[in-house]
Amino acid sequence: MTISFFCVLQRHFRTARFFSTTLNPPPVSSLRRVVVTGLGLVTPLGCGVKASWQGLIQGKCGIRSLEPSHLKMDGFEEDVVMHAYKQMSSKVAAVVQCGKEKGEFDEDFWMHSHDQRTMARFIMYAMCAADEALKDANWIPVEVEKKERTGVSIGGGIGSICDIVDAAKLICEKRLRRLSPFFIPRILINMASGHVSMKYGFKGPNHAAVTACATGAHSIGDATRMIQFGDADVMVAGGTESSIDALSIAGFCKSRALSTKYNLEPQYSSRPFDCGRDGFVIGEGSGVMVLESLAHAKERGAKIYAEVRGYGMSGDAHHITQPHNDGRGAILAMTRAIEQSGLQPNQVDYVNAHATSTPLGDVVEANAIKSVFSDHATSGALAVSSTKGATGHLLGAAGSVEGIFTILAMYHEIAPPTLNLQNPDPVFTGNFVPLRTLKKMPIQACLTNSFGFGGTNASLLFTYPP
Repeated sequence: MTISFFCVLQRHFRTARFFSTTLNPPPVSSLRRVVVTGLGLVTPLGCGVKASWQGLIQGKCGIRSLEPSHLKMDGFEEDVVMHAYKQMSSKVAAVVQCGKEKGEFDEDFWMHSHDQRTMARFIMYAMCAADEALKDANWIPVEVEKKERTGVSIGGGIGSICDIVDAAKLICEKRLRRLSPFFIPRILINMASGHVSMKYGFKGPNHAAVTACATGAHSIGDATRMIQFGDADVMVAGGTESSIDALSIAGFCKSRALSTKYNLEPQYSSRPFDCGRDGFVIGEGSGVMVLESLAHAKERGAKIYAEVRGYGMSGDAHHITQPHNDGRGAILAMTRAIEQSGLQPNQVDYVNAHATSTPLGDVVEANAIKSVFSDHATSGALAVSSTKGATGHLLGAAGSVEGIFTILAMYHEIAPPTLNLQNPDPVFTGNFVPLRTLKKMPIQACLTNSFGFGGTNASLLFTYPP
């Protein structure tokens, strides 16, 4: 009787403890603080943080004319490639420049013969960006304990569609035996995280978000929470994408999402918030940052770029591609990030908008920003810009690349410009107008937005290092 009663009592306390921890999670104030200590970039503006940032603040544009070679149809006859190319209504793309020159992506260095068989391009971009971020953070541990406390959270929006096209061609030609044994590992989005963790021996959480164009932001936000809750001390986090290929472009063209009006003037094709916008420009690249607990960073004397203070998420629950006109999803994401940070809206100095250059999306986000920040926005005290005029839309990598741009804006006290903003949408009035040129200003808190197909939204709020 005594043993039986003790077992029941023990089970009762275990159940009570479970419900108390799951239904009442620890307050934000009791969670570990998370900071950014390393940055890495591969963008259409250049390979590396320095090249990308300098290109951005100098007003350069990484968008170019789409060429048949960009369609990644090497195994197809020339007439098939040209037919596909001619069918593309959009002839512009934000392509990562490859070559041996400084600031270019050196394909031979990052893609050795074996790597070319095992890794798709989106994985290699992530490897390159992660390598730069880890070196910047001076975090390449050799001790087993430190590797076990380091994880990876790198996601992608689409993966390697061109590999799927090549495999489908083998089926049509009845040559399926020629299919590469690396086909599946090349197309799996989580393999970007997998390869990074294997290269450095990181045995902490191995995670990959897949939330369309919000992927990069969700990957960083998720990694932040893993550190806050003690799953890791350090996380390598970001997004990656390489979907400039025939089928991806054809699909976006068919959904009328891409810009077509500026095929002869590619540098003017991505125009966030401008009345002349007619769709986004597809881009590629990767953004990766090193996150770690504040205590861990201070203990090892790490350089700190920023603190991650807020991570807001929401769902539109409305339409597969279009946000609701009232922008409620964007409002919820921004509001939740600000509330989590413990700041007031008027304490945010800069917003890096998602604004992709689509007619509906840009105006909905502008109204959402005005709704959240109210007088702080309309008075002109809040600086707002979209960097997609320079980079195009990097899909799954957009959130992390723009997150890094947002951090650099605060770190260097320079809010970057919105390219091609010649005639702002009428939604902007008075002092509420996006930046057309860079603005030197002190930035103590900044926010970046990312919204994706399916109505998935994420906002990240960074503050000046503690």
